[in-house]
Amino acid sequence: MSDVLDKIESRRSIRKYKDEMVPRKVLDKIIRAGLYAASGKNLQDWIILCITNRDMRNRISEMNRQIGGYAEGVDPFYGAPVILIVLGDKSCPNHVYDGSLVMGNLMLAAHDLGVGSCWIHRAKQEFESAEGLQILSELGITGEWEGIGHCALGYVDGDYPEPHSRKEGRVFYIE
Repeated sequence: MSDVLDKIESRRSIRKYKDEMVPRKVLDKIIRAGLYAASGKNLQDWIILCITNRDMRNRISEMNRQIGGYAEGVDPFYGAPVILIVLGDKSCPNHVYDGSLVMGNLMLAAHDLGVGSCWIHRAKQEFESAEGLQILSELGITGEWEGIGHCALGYVDGDYPEPHSRKEGRVFYIE
């Protein structure tokens, strides 16, 4: 089996991370993989926020917790020290699909580099809120952006999860 197919089959969502920062050199490689995701008409209609600042990470985690209705003190990012947030340009008709491909590339690249990842939802609601729009404004980001997802990144704390069995009957060949 090729290395790519092996990585696709062996990647798992990680829900417990060590409190150890992923080096910038590694983050840059992961982000580069995201930048090479396919996009409709090659519009490359997304941006990636790389959050390593603990205060900003915790601010966004708290927004996510509140949107998700989780109890006080719950971290929806499972302690991951890095959060990559993919946002799609709302003026492009394929921005959600294109941003989803970015997320997939980010997670596969992270796995290939020995970094755990997990797709966390509610970015859409975060960046439609006044606080989310304020964050974008503080960063000097203009335009209309829709949050596609958070890619939580960090080193796995504990055993790497075993694969779940695949559901049968989901492929139909039309020959």
